[in-house]
Amino acid sequence: MLDSRSTTVKAVDNISFSLKKGKVFVLAGESGSGKSTIAKIILQSINQDSGEVFFEGLEIGKNKENLKKIRMNCQMIHQDPYDSINPRMRIGEIISEPLEIHNIGNKKEREDRITKVLQEVKLEPSEEIIKKYPHMLSGGQRQRVVLARALVIKPKIIIADEPVSMLDVSIRAEMLELMHELQQKYNISFIYITHDLATARHFGQKIGILYKGKIVEIGAIDKVLLAPKHPYTQALIDAISEPDPENLHRERKIRINEPRNLDENEGCKFRARCPYMIDECINEPKLKKVAEDHYSACHVEIDHEEV
Repeated sequence: MLDSRSTTVKAVDNISFSLKKGKVFVLAGESGSGKSTIAKIILQSINQDSGEVFFEGLEIGKNKENLKKIRMNCQMIHQDPYDSINPRMRIGEIISEPLEIHNIGNKKEREDRITKVLQEVKLEPSEEIIKKYPHMLSGGQRQRVVLARALVIKPKIIIADEPVSMLDVSIRAEMLELMHELQQKYNISFIYITHDLATARHFGQKIGILYKGKIVEIGAIDKVLLAPKHPYTQALIDAISEPDPENLHRERKIRINEPRNLDENEGCKFRARCPYMIDECINEPKLKKVAEDHYSACHVEIDHEEV
């Protein structure tokens, strides 16, 4: 039987967070939770239906000068290094492009910047790399090119959207360490978007857990990941694999239910899958303080012993 009812899907629903200078804020959640949509709204590549984005106290909206300011000071590292750079351009041209768009420096100054940034992302010899095309590099090298392109105009913020998920496991830690090193060296603020809580804890200081467009838990990263107060955060942590050969013979339990036939637009968005659902979940919970620098949107109090 076909359902004639129509529903409105909110990719991002009434969220708010701030990013401090030189800090890393992690946005974590499963695919489809709204992480990349938030990144696009910050850069205004898509327009939100309501709400505001502020950068250094200025609202980023229809004001062209403010929009130009955030697009110059906020750069993006995309998930797929194969799709995020033009295969017909040489590496030198790819990294030079943002300098030309924002009219930074003369030809000699741009060449010097490109050489220096290639050295910083450990792509050497730089004089040979700049002449190559993307297909001549490995996946890890291409992602370093994307990082170099983001760094070359000396941004204040970098949005890294799943920057290591497409890379071989063997080079993920190396790439994260490089990003962490450059972030600290230049005091760059990062918004790190991921579904991998293991890399999140390695890289971030504060974290927001997203589920169906809403932040369900937010706070200092160690508090959220070591003592989660929302069932969805608990389920994400359950899903983290541990490098233990004995796990082959153990049953791994992830505390999440098969979706119930409930209206997800009513009450808590997670209640259809929540193992702790109670009658009060018919009302949408608000973020409330559960500890210092730790907030959760849940009617049920989860003790640390339950996690």
